[in-house]
Amino acid sequence: MTEHNTRHKVVVIGGGYAGTLAANRLRQRDDVDVTLVNPRPEFVERIRLHQFVARTGEATVDYGTLLGEGVRLVVDSATRIDGAARAVRLASGRTLDYDHVIYAVGSTGGTPSVPGAAEFAFDLAELESARRLRARLEELPLDAPVTVVGGGLTGVETAAELAERGRRVTLVCGRSLAPYLSAGGRRYVARWLARHGVAVLGNAAVSEVRPDAVVLADGGVRASALTIWTAGFGVPGLAAASGLRTDALGRLLTDETLTSLDDDRIVAAGDSAAPSGRPLRMSGYAAGPLGAQAADTVLSRIAGTEPATIDVAFTGACVSLGRRAGIRQLARKDDTAVNVFVGGRLGAVIKEVTCRFVVAKRIRREAREPGSMGWPKGGPRPGEPASAARVVTSP
Repeated sequence: MTEHNTRHKVVVIGGGYAGTLAANRLRQRDDVDVTLVNPRPEFVERIRLHQFVARTGEATVDYGTLLGEGVRLVVDSATRIDGAARAVRLASGRTLDYDHVIYAVGSTGGTPSVPGAAEFAFDLAELESARRLRARLEELPLDAPVTVVGGGLTGVETAAELAERGRRVTLVCGRSLAPYLSAGGRRYVARWLARHGVAVLGNAAVSEVRPDAVVLADGGVRASALTIWTAGFGVPGLAAASGLRTDALGRLLTDETLTSLDDDRIVAAGDSAAPSGRPLRMSGYAAGPLGAQAADTVLSRIAGTEPATIDVAFTGACVSLGRRAGIRQLARKDDTAVNVFVGGRLGAVIKEVTCRFVVAKRIRREAREPGSMGWPKGGPRPGEPASAARVVTSP
């Protein structure tokens, strides 16, 4: 019901998994005007970018098939949130007035400090960089040496996808291969990579990237016609540019309801949120529940009720190993892996079903039935909230 004909303007910044779901969920009230700001006219399935690069799948979806009726899409980039004026400043020079903001700008590839990495390495954290990587890959002969830096889940999936396509791949793992997985899961991944010709360098680090080689910390030099950097993530600097407090990485610092410590009209979701200085793992898995809870917090503030605190339980992670194998790693509610996993063809099927589920059963269902999404709950939030001494204040 609309009270006194008042309309509530909510601007969602970022049209990824968290932001798109939040925009749809806000439509539980008919007096809320929802504007989604995104720099691209299409939704990017980041969990499929390694497929896009290898030409084994696509990674974009038309927003027209995802957004519920009444959600306005603005293709632009936010440059500043002006809390005093309650306005979002856009790169085009436009301004969007708001009553509430959902800050869902997501994450980006980390900025490597290794000499030569910024100039010569490619990343696939975003669609634009993935397009550049795909174009460069297509210029290379099949037997050209490719190096993937980073032994996390993104690095593993990228190396596996390229190896299955016949590429010569070296995976430089830093401390260990797939550290999130259980010991058994890591052994399974290592065996698959070995069978497909991937040279895995464990406990190795890259100290320099050259146009045609990588230099390792031990002084070794390995030929590399193409170097792909998957080690680490960063976040956009919008919160800092808006004078809002962030954690050391730049995520918006919030309380346990995902509300900014500086402005209760700004609520964060997804990879760019740091509740109590203790962010959840950056993942598509967490993005959905955090997007839903951010929308619920805004709706509670509009209704004048107390918002709920974060309540998310993890169940594990899925990793693809090319198109015909994968691994479904199980985990405790606190996101620590247990020694149980499903591998092989069934693991691949579970991964594919999971990818489809995120779009079809979460985002599209929220578009049809706002407020319908549920998720596993009861996960612990260990430790005490971060003290002011641990907070990095944006300039």
